[in-house]
Amino acid sequence: MGLFRNILRTTAIGASAGIGTFFIATRKTTFVPMDPATLPLFSSRQARLFNPNKNPQTYDDCMRAVPFSEIKPELLEDKKALVTAFCAGVWSGPGYEIQRRYLERKYYGPETKEQLWTREQLKSSSYPVGTVVTDHFEVVQRTRDSVVVRCGDTPRIRDVRPSEGVFEMAA
Repeated sequence: MGLFRNILRTTAIGASAGIGTFFIATRKTTFVPMDPATLPLFSSRQARLFNPNKNPQTYDDCMRAVPFSEIKPELLEDKKALVTAFCAGVWSGPGYEIQRRYLERKYYGPETKEQLWTREQLKSSSYPVGTVVTDHFEVVQRTRDSVVVRCGDTPRIRDVRPSEGVFEMAA
């Protein structure tokens, strides 16, 4: 009975910590309703290229408002620099650390060594088209105010993959 009680207590503590962390981390984040029929990303060349069979899609739009006072003034003057800083923060930050380390352990090697793997590389990249992040994400479109990324499998597979994903990071 003691083993069962310990397992139950550990599970309850872990679940509570996970749920608490989620709510704290997303307390200023809003999930916005969206209609794929009206968004350019869903009718883009990439969306048609990576989903030629028009398979069902899942989508969400997660937004976080950040006061201008919390953003470096030089980033407010240059949208491209702001989006680059946003991408660098996403990829080099603590939210991606566990996945980055896992993918590095599993996929880093001679074929992938030119990709972005370290926090320093992820922090300093300008994320041009063709940038590959940890053998799992590839920048497929870059504009002044957004970066479109393909995911789902290794970017070394150029054709349609069994699992495809396209997402946009914009500021």
